[in-house]
Amino acid sequence: MLTTYYDARETRKPADREAGLMAALPRIVHHAKTKSPGYGRILADIDPQVISTRAALATLPVTRKSDLIDAQAKDAPLAGLNATPVPALARMFQSPGPIYDPQGKGDDWWRMGRAFFAAGFRPGDIVHNCLSYHLTPGGFIFDSGARACGCVVVPAGVGQSEAQVKAISDLKPAGYSGTPSFLKILIEKAEELGADISSIKRALVSGEALPPALRDWFAERDIAMLQCYASADLGLIAYESDAKDGMIVAEDIILEIVRPGTGEPVADGEVGEVVVTTLNMDYPLIRFATGDLSAIAAGQSPCGRTNDRIKGWMGRADQTTKIKGMFVHPQQVAEIVKRHAAISKARLVVTRENDNDVMTLLCEGDQAAADMNAIAETMAGVCKLRGVVGWNPDGSLPNDGKVIDDRRDHS
Repeated sequence: MLTTYYDARETRKPADREAGLMAALPRIVHHAKTKSPGYGRILADIDPQVISTRAALATLPVTRKSDLIDAQAKDAPLAGLNATPVPALARMFQSPGPIYDPQGKGDDWWRMGRAFFAAGFRPGDIVHNCLSYHLTPGGFIFDSGARACGCVVVPAGVGQSEAQVKAISDLKPAGYSGTPSFLKILIEKAEELGADISSIKRALVSGEALPPALRDWFAERDIAMLQCYASADLGLIAYESDAKDGMIVAEDIILEIVRPGTGEPVADGEVGEVVVTTLNMDYPLIRFATGDLSAIAAGQSPCGRTNDRIKGWMGRADQTTKIKGMFVHPQQVAEIVKRHAAISKARLVVTRENDNDVMTLLCEGDQAAADMNAIAETMAGVCKLRGVVGWNPDGSLPNDGKVIDDRRDHS
């Protein structure tokens, strides 16, 4: 197991890290409110000085990534969420949607260096980087992280597998960064061509799932592969160490897990949506909802890093579905729960019976105090659709982050 760390902050006492984050929180909220026109509107009635605890942070509005397309169309190019004016930025990118993302000036702006270091990359290593450099920021995000570790980067991008195999064979990089599936394509192309690309001994991957069987496939070829979780807007969110026991939350962010459709934090271990507040002075995103599901893992990593860990990507939080021609959103389920104190947890199950859509609200909580008819009426009023109410024993609804469970066959 690797025994050195990217910097001393990774092994701080958790209380010291938390104190530092909470001291920085009112400053970043003030900076966002005063320097970012978008957050000036969102936080208009907020006193930044009182936002100095996680409980206070949880009272602030959530900014949803899924809303950026419309918000940026109305207030181009960044919905006013940038604190650094566009002419003072380094780059602008277009992600699918389209969503436009900024890059500020300075080295390793997305803070990716520690993910590369944890994956074993060291000064002088040549890294074959296969995330796209075209319009989207993925290639630049990984490029900057590798260079922060002192590595030499081959900006390979995606496609042209035969030319890439030739470059790997000639340059003999020690490592690969990109998606796991594309590395598999390159290995299979090398085998087809009879080329030697066995210099690649380590890989940092992101952007798609890494099933255990696929990680084992690489291990059989003497490639140690670790994952990281990053986004164009937030930079590094979490990363694996060689302990492979979940993903360690990155420094310089405040991560919350909230109930989908709300901004309410869930208990540690419960699956919910990943919400991040970043201490980025150029793009100070406050309670930015990623749309991804995860959960806080118990305990600390045996690798010695002391920050919280998440269990990795566990699905998408946006579970909006259409029932009888009407869209139903997780926020509506949360509103039903909010109006009835007897409900502690609920899940809307959608089925099809005799060619008709049926929605059933399964609830946990104090059944003796529940008025089932009143809950059904609230459901009809909030969702504009009639449904039935069912009651489950406490703890029987799965801990998977689902608020809407669409069980219909859409094939």
